Amino acid sequence: MPRRDLYHDTVKHTLIKDGWTITDDPLVLADRGLTVFADLGAEKLIVAQRRTEKIAVEIKVFGTASDITELQKAIGQYGLYRYLLETNEPDRKIYLAVPERAYRNLFQRPPVRGWLQREHINLLVFNPETETLQWIDS
Repeated sequence: MPRRDLYHDTVKHTLIKDGWTITDDPLVLADRGLTVFADLGAEKLIVAQRRTEKIAVEIKVFGTASDITELQKAIGQYGLYRYLLETNEPDRKIYLAVPERAYRNLFQRPPVRGWLQREHINLLVFNPETETLQWIDS
């Protein structure tokens, strides 16, 4: 079983508070002998459109000495998970969950912002104190 990030329970609780149902904790992604684990799988009924929206969430803390190294690892992990989802669960959208502090201090830098846009990275920015979310779709 994968190790849980510092903010795992915070993000999980915040998603539930936002109306999401946690369906997988963790979400197993497997294809031809490769198995990896996204932190969470969730779904939400969109009543007005009579459909269910499904997401996968990979939570990152960015609390190490090198946020750039953590960013590089996170984007690589995100890309692998996105590929596996496109192959096996194309109706599930992936989000990289990052704390508000990391979003302000790292993700707003022009080179990082440009890279995220080019790579079409969806972000879920959370505030661990107020348990609020900001969704940023690419």
